[in-house]
Amino acid sequence: MEIGQISVEKHVPCQMRDGITLYADIYHPKKEGKFPVLLTRLPYNKDLPFYSHRYLDTNRLVQNGYIVIVQDVRGRFHSEGDFYPFLYEAEDGYDTVEWAAALPYSNGKVGMFGLSYYGYTQLLAATEQPPHLEAIVPAMTLNDWRNNSVDNGGKFLVASSETWALESIAPDQLKRKYGDSEQYAVKMEKMADYYNQIEEWYTYKPVHEWPPLKELGVARYFYDLLNGSVTEDMAERMSILGKYKQLNLPAYHIAGWYDNLLQSTLKNYMEMQKNGQAVQKLIVGPWGHGVFSSVIGERNFGLHASGDSIDGKDDLTGLHIRWFDQWLKGEETVGADEAPIQLFVMGINEWRDEQEWPLERASYIPYYLHSKGKANTRFGDGGLSLEKPMKEEAEDTFVYDPENPVPTNGGGTLYAGVHTMGPKDQRQLEEREDVLVYTSEPLGNALEVTGPVKVKLWAKTSAEDTDFAAKLIDVHPDGTAFNLTDGIVRATYRNGENRGERIKDEILDYEIELWPTSNVFLPGHCIRVEISSSNFPRYDTNLNTGETMVSSEKFKTAEQTIYHQEIYPSHILLPVIQC
Repeated sequence: MEIGQISVEKHVPCQMRDGITLYADIYHPKKEGKFPVLLTRLPYNKDLPFYSHRYLDTNRLVQNGYIVIVQDVRGRFHSEGDFYPFLYEAEDGYDTVEWAAALPYSNGKVGMFGLSYYGYTQLLAATEQPPHLEAIVPAMTLNDWRNNSVDNGGKFLVASSETWALESIAPDQLKRKYGDSEQYAVKMEKMADYYNQIEEWYTYKPVHEWPPLKELGVARYFYDLLNGSVTEDMAERMSILGKYKQLNLPAYHIAGWYDNLLQSTLKNYMEMQKNGQAVQKLIVGPWGHGVFSSVIGERNFGLHASGDSIDGKDDLTGLHIRWFDQWLKGEETVGADEAPIQLFVMGINEWRDEQEWPLERASYIPYYLHSKGKANTRFGDGGLSLEKPMKEEAEDTFVYDPENPVPTNGGGTLYAGVHTMGPKDQRQLEEREDVLVYTSEPLGNALEVTGPVKVKLWAKTSAEDTDFAAKLIDVHPDGTAFNLTDGIVRATYRNGENRGERIKDEILDYEIELWPTSNVFLPGHCIRVEISSSNFPRYDTNLNTGETMVSSEKFKTAEQTIYHQEIYPSHILLPVIQC
């Protein structure tokens, strides 16, 4: 390790192809020579250490012989232009990479790093194939803005979308819009009032009239998304779907089992791995979005689960240094025999090397739902087993009321609130009559589940449209019930898009995609599946009318019927790994 002094240049201009100037801070070794560049581009203010450094020690990067550049993206903080999420990041990313490569103290090799938004600025820039971009480390990030962070199979991600707009985007836009200091202070105080009551504002409908942003006069993109003003050309510029063949450079993907962008991060790895043109690596920890602690939610996975001590061997900064030393310095720091994937297996709380994702040795085993017609609450008679349901088995029913939805309790979330993400005890929710609970007998042997999880559900609704939600739970011997993964499907989108088919009073099969997980159910533990019709405010509540809370406030209650019979074998499909 090269320890030395660091030179800092503040507010260094970089002109884009259309004449707009973006500003960056540059940190480089205070000694003679030329060095490779590590670039990150973010909308959260380059001057704030929490965002510019966050999960990495950028001083160590510089001390190991790198120039670190932190740039405000277009329309944010010191940079010129108008901000619109991701719309300009591909072209601006290309221009910035090439500018960085030409700096007098640069050796011409550029890498990029960053998480979430500034994980995605890497991938969008890479689609433009800047000649001097050598390697990237996209952490917990997207592949399509509309699908990943705003909409998911017809469902609006209420809490995360509203939180991000009000908390992260609005303050700087208020400062730009209201130049008069007194007027700005008034608007900021109003914004703080809204934010302090944001959990109440999550329930406001119709969302396309959401008062906090309307009255502040900022975040125009929020309403564009809801009213269909984002054109297909704009959407294409903000997406990397269909562009994976252009991403032919080494990438180290960082993900978390409780991250709200787990699905897109895994897809990015898999699709770029298919290219076969450049080395891809993946690490998945028991982490939430931007949270690399060994403690998340209500569980402690052990010190070696932390991003500060991965398996007791490395930390995230060291991981970055090894990766970039390989591709920007030509050092042999990533061995050819090194496994491409490192997974944290919860339950046994151990890291494990793997060769592919999903795991080829996984056996997809159905566990069937059973009851005598009273699976409501954890005190009901719902069961889960390998036995197929009988020819005649009583169905379960519950009433779904959009005005009293099942509240979100942990999971892969990202929104304002206290300890909203991660594994949390679900028992209180399981006392609700609108939550069906199916629990296995205590296991005699350990059972590992690693991979994508699905629920196949046969159900009927009295509504024109509705939702069905599912959750996989690890029940400990003391009764605590920790969520592992969950999913939700909108009835009218059951086949991937709204085809206008009749939903009401029809027995239909629904496939609910639960996000991947890795967990060993230990002996004495039980496997549990919850079925309901809501997970709010993570997702918008279905109004049961054919309208959504984005555009309407009128609602109806719905009677939901879940079938588990020989001809309707509702089940969860678990990727079982032989222990």
